[in-house]
Amino acid sequence: MLPAERRAALSLASIYGLRMLGLFMILPVFALYAESLSDVTPALMGMAIGVYGLTQAILGIPVGALSDRIGRKPVIIGGLIIFSIGSAVAAMSHSIWGVIAGRAIQGAGAIAAVLMALAADLTRDEVRTRVMAMIGVTIGMSFALSLILGPLLDRWVGVPGIFWLIAVLAIAAIGVLSFGVPKEPKEHRRAVVPGQMKAVLSDTQLLRLDFGVMILHMILTAIFVALPHALRDHVGMEVQHHWWIYLPVLVLAMGLMVPFVIVAEKKKRMKPVFLGAILLAGAGQLALVWGYSSLPVVVLALLVFFLGFNILEATMPSLVSKICPPDRKGAAMGAFSTAQFLGAFFGGAVGGRVYAHFGISGVFIFCAASAFVWFAVAQGMTTPKPRESAARSEIQRGGEIWPEG
Repeated sequence: MLPAERRAALSLASIYGLRMLGLFMILPVFALYAESLSDVTPALMGMAIGVYGLTQAILGIPVGALSDRIGRKPVIIGGLIIFSIGSAVAAMSHSIWGVIAGRAIQGAGAIAAVLMALAADLTRDEVRTRVMAMIGVTIGMSFALSLILGPLLDRWVGVPGIFWLIAVLAIAAIGVLSFGVPKEPKEHRRAVVPGQMKAVLSDTQLLRLDFGVMILHMILTAIFVALPHALRDHVGMEVQHHWWIYLPVLVLAMGLMVPFVIVAEKKKRMKPVFLGAILLAGAGQLALVWGYSSLPVVVLALLVFFLGFNILEATMPSLVSKICPPDRKGAAMGAFSTAQFLGAFFGGAVGGRVYAHFGISGVFIFCAASAFVWFAVAQGMTTPKPRESAARSEIQRGGEIWPEG
C-alpha cells in the first residue's frame, strides 16, 4: 500500500468505526432496556432497533449519487451532523416512540456508501480488498468493543447516556475526516447521467451482492432481538456480563478471518470462500435454534457465525467496487448501502414480530433459513475481472492523485 493509501484507509476505517460503534453499542442492551419504556411491545422494540436502517435505505442511493456530483467530504460531514442530532433525540426520549424517532433521524445521516466510495476513490484496484478488509476489521473491532462497552455503560450511565456518547462520537468523526483523510480525486465529480441508477439496478452481479448484504444485516440485527433474552433468561447471565461471551468470540473470529481473505484475494478463490462464509453464517444460526440455553453451544455458534460474517463484510464492498464502472461507483455503493440498512430494518421489524409469536428459537430459525436462501442465490455469482482504477491510471500518467496538505 502506498503511504497515501494507508493514510486514507486508516482514517476512513476510524470514521466508519466510530459511527458503527455508536450504532452497535445499544444492541446488547436495548432489548432489555426497552422493557422500561412506555408504550413498548416486542414489535415496537424490534422497530426501534432496526428503524435507522429504513431511513438509511431510503436515502442511501440519492446520497451516494449526490456525492458523485458535489464530492464525498461535504456529504459525509452533513450526514454525521444529522446522525448526532438523532442520537440526542433518542437520549432525551422516555417512550418507545421517541426512541424510534431518534433512531430514524440517526439513519437519515446515510453516509456508509459515501465512505466506501471515497475509500475506493483513494485506492488502487489491486489493494482495494485489503483496504475494505481493514474497514471490515475496524467494524468488527467496533462491534467487539461495543458489546463490552454497551453493558458496562448501561450499568454506569444507562442507555440514555450511551446515546449521548454516540452523539459525541459522531462529532469526533468529523474531525478525523477533516484532518486525517487525504484530498479526494475529482474524477468522480460529474453529473449523474440519465439511466445511471437503472444500469446499477439491472446488473445481476451487483443485485446478488445487494441481496446478500441485506440478508447478512437482517440476520445480525434479528439476533439481538432474541439473544439478550436467551442469555439472561435461559443461560442465567446478567446483562453486564454478556461481554464475557462476545469479546473472546469476536476477537477469535476476526483473527480467523484473515487467512480466508488472503486466500480469496491472492489465490483467486473468491467464490468458494464467499459461499463457505454464507454457510458458516447459516450454520451458526442453526446451532442456536436448539442450543440457545447451553453456554458452550452459544459460544461455538456465535464463533461460527461471526467468522462467516467478518469474511463477508471484508469482501463484499470490494466486489461491488470492482464490478461497477468508476462513474457509477457512488450510485452502486448507494444501492449496496441501501440494501445493507434495509436488512437492518427488516431484522429489527420482522425479528421483533417473530419473537413475539414464535419465541427465541423462532428468531434463530428465521435467521438460518434466510442464510440458506442467500446461499442458493449466490451460486450464480462470478468473480469480477480487475478494472483499472482512477488512482492507477493517474499514477501511470505521472500525476498526483493524493496531493498532501
